[in-house]
This record gives sequence, C-alpha cells and structure tokens, in this order.
Amino acid sequence: MARAADSLGMTASGVGRAIQRLEARIGVRLLDRTTRTMHLTDEGRRFHERIGPHLEGIEEAAVEATGATSVVRGRLRVNVDPFFSQLVLAGHAGRFLALYPELRLELIMRDAVGDLVADGFDLALRFGDPPAGSFTARKLFETRILTVAAPAYIERRGRPRHPADLPDHDAIDFWDAAHGRAYEWEFRRGNEALPVSVQTRLMTSDAPTMLNVCLSGAGIAQVLEFATREQVRDGRLIDLFPDWSDELFPLHAIYPSRQYRTAKVRAFVEFVTELLAEV
Repeated sequence: MARAADSLGMTASGVGRAIQRLEARIGVRLLDRTTRTMHLTDEGRRFHERIGPHLEGIEEAAVEATGATSVVRGRLRVNVDPFFSQLVLAGHAGRFLALYPELRLELIMRDAVGDLVADGFDLALRFGDPPAGSFTARKLFETRILTVAAPAYIERRGRPRHPADLPDHDAIDFWDAAHGRAYEWEFRRGNEALPVSVQTRLMTSDAPTMLNVCLSGAGIAQVLEFATREQVRDGRLIDLFPDWSDELFPLHAIYPSRQYRTAKVRAFVEFVTELLAEV
C-alpha cells in the first residue's frame, strides 16, 4: 500500500480509501485485510486480470493526447472562408504539409462558421466579426475596403465623385450567407462614417464572381484591398473614393474552446499569420 501511494503521489490512507470506494462501487470485496496483512481475494485477482489491459490502454491514450499539445500530427480540420482559401491558402498548403509530415490537413469551405464542435472542426478562418456564442476568436489580419469599378464601366456610366452619388449607379452586391442579408455599404474617413443605400443590379454570395463581374464593367463593387491590389495597380480597377476607404475588414481565427489548443492548431495559425504578413 505504501509503495502504491508513493508511485501515485498519494498517502497510504488515501489509497486505502480509494480502494474502499471502488469496492463499494462494484459491490465486491477486492482485498482481505487484517491488522498485519493484506492480499487479493479471488474476485480481486480476476478483476485485476480483466482491468489491467484497459488501464494500460487508458495510460497510453493519455500519453498520446498529452503529446497533441506538443507534437504536430494527426488530422487538422479547418472551416475556411472560400475566398481566403483560394486567394491565400491554396498556393501554400503544400509548404505547410512539408513542415509537418505526420499531419493530414482538411480545408473545408463553408459559407458560415456553423457548429465547430458538432462538425468536428479544430478551428475556422473567417472574414468579418466573429459570431456570438461560446467561441473564442483571435484577429489575424485587417484589410481596407475599397469601392472600385472597371474603366469600361466609368466610360459607359461616368465616375461618381462622392459616395453620395452611388444611388445613381449600378451596384454589385455581396450576399452575406452567415447573416442572411446583403452587406451594407458604409464609408469611413477618419472618425466620420457614411452609410449609403445603393441600387443593386447584381447580387452574389461568391467573392470571386463579384470581382470578375466588376472587372467586366458591369457595375461598382466593394472589395478587399489585399485581394485587388494588383488589379488597382495595373489600372484594371479604379479606386473611386480613396479618401473614404478607412473601413477595415478583419480575418479571425475562431476556436471552439478557450482551452487546450493543440500543437497542430497553434502551428497552423502561426503559418497563416506569416502568410498574411507577406500579402
């Protein structure tokens, strides 16, 4: 009893009480005790023979689970914004996997966060404000929102000089599936905010489609700066209101729990953060 107590970091009396609780729970006497000796009963011996392998399995499982907090391995399942996956992750996922050969990565495209626990996700990467609920979120990145049009549209319809001119123009609107509504058009200049009602000619829930429609000259769209920097630089898109583009749009890593973030989750978020520093 003393050796067991020393191994477990308990007192001998604590071990004795634990055995008594186990006997009471299963309704069987496991040990015969006298003032000087103690030995297993036949029932206690059979119980030990049956339970021993299970205890070893539990110990192995505990060691493996503990390793998850320090070793990057196993399956990592991520709920990803489709546009972010296409724009940033797809070209670099192979590099991440090469860093961690024991890891299997699942990038699942979803329009909304949903129930991370029920759907088996380790985390989500989503644009916009994090959803309400038991989630915890970490902001990884912010980008400005630009209001843009193609030269062909400006040639056909003229260039609006102020956000207040937009109701007279054709808008390409983005449908926010997570909230079941279109994104509201709001412009910011320093501390000044200006909401604008637009005339929607086309609505889509797919960011690449919205961008391509805008590039074709069909209308005016609000886009993420980091996603359209090249098109603006080479003149395929015109930033209509550079003085009214202080609104920021965040990207969050969203976790199902505040506790026990595994090594694979930490490694992935660190990798994504490094990618975002390059855009």
